[in-house]
Amino acid sequence: MPPKPTGCAKPVVGQGLGMAELSPAARGFAARLIAWHQRHGRHDLPWQQTADPYRVWLSEIMLQQTQVATVIPYYLRFLDRFPQLADLAAAPVEEVMALWSGLGYYARARNLHRCAQVVMAAHDGGFPRSPQALAALPGIGRSTANSIATFCFGARAPILDGNVKRVFCRHFGVEGAPGAALDKRLWALVEEHMPARHGGIYNQAQMDLGAGICARARPRCNACPLADTCIARRDGRQAELPTPKARRVVPTRQTCFLVITDGERVLLETRPPAGIWGGLLALPELPPGQDARAVAARFAAAAVLTVSPAPTFVHAFSHFRLEITPIVCRVRSSASCMEPGRQWLPLYAVAKAALPAPVRHILEDAQASGSRPLLSRKR
Repeated sequence: MPPKPTGCAKPVVGQGLGMAELSPAARGFAARLIAWHQRHGRHDLPWQQTADPYRVWLSEIMLQQTQVATVIPYYLRFLDRFPQLADLAAAPVEEVMALWSGLGYYARARNLHRCAQVVMAAHDGGFPRSPQALAALPGIGRSTANSIATFCFGARAPILDGNVKRVFCRHFGVEGAPGAALDKRLWALVEEHMPARHGGIYNQAQMDLGAGICARARPRCNACPLADTCIARRDGRQAELPTPKARRVVPTRQTCFLVITDGERVLLETRPPAGIWGGLLALPELPPGQDARAVAARFAAAAVLTVSPAPTFVHAFSHFRLEITPIVCRVRSSASCMEPGRQWLPLYAVAKAALPAPVRHILEDAQASGSRPLLSRKR
């Protein structure tokens, strides 16, 4: 998402926007979007008040597959803890993951940290200005690189996020299953319609239109500045475009998490770097076919007092559903050294630990339950 340029007068629509090289239809498309955005677009998001590449990059990464309302508190907390790129690069990755906890798609946080380190080491702490150089950094794809280059450095660089795809598919009647072939056609279209100057305003207008007007469900075509030339509206195909992904059965998996606790602490282990919840702290999983009491005693190196299953709940990922059954194992207090990758976490420290959202909920239940052996929160 772009910053709102500070101290800059709004451009006169159709003048000085670098549209001379565009076709008449493309000029009209861009001019209508920019005029609409000046009156109806979003202008007060936290990352719109700066052209600092660090802040714009941070917002862009957080906004990938995540709604604005969800991102804002995370964005503000990150900047409070890491006000400069150097602060983020120097921080332990565990602290970065803890601040990201709950935002999902955790590879973004690992790439965020790695990217900060690369920029500090290879670019003297300053983001490169070209889209190509930006796209070579960890975790930055073509559209994100173009966003940063446009919003911060005035580059002529179109974007193609989900909102822009929807606007272009509907307006130009572009059909085709999601994938590389469709993206190639759309990139050609967005290149063709990109003005040479004031690209940040234009790109923001496309995203705002897709988010607020050309929505996935119930688009508000009567408020759209492009309605008169929109093929989907003309043909009544708004629900058909973009072509939806083929429906597939979402598999369901099951697991049991061991909540091994002595009443004051809980036993956690660090997840492998790759895969689900990579690098985060999580509850140990009970291996299939093994006894919870025996496994808990071995992991905690302590006697198990009680074993109580808690209600099963479902956590949805993008590609499968996970049925989770917590099993609360009360153990005697133990000062034994943990195996590598495992640690005792005080229950009071749960709020600031790098935990996946479902694990955090389980532990908050365990902390709130006190002496009661079962977890009671409904999900």
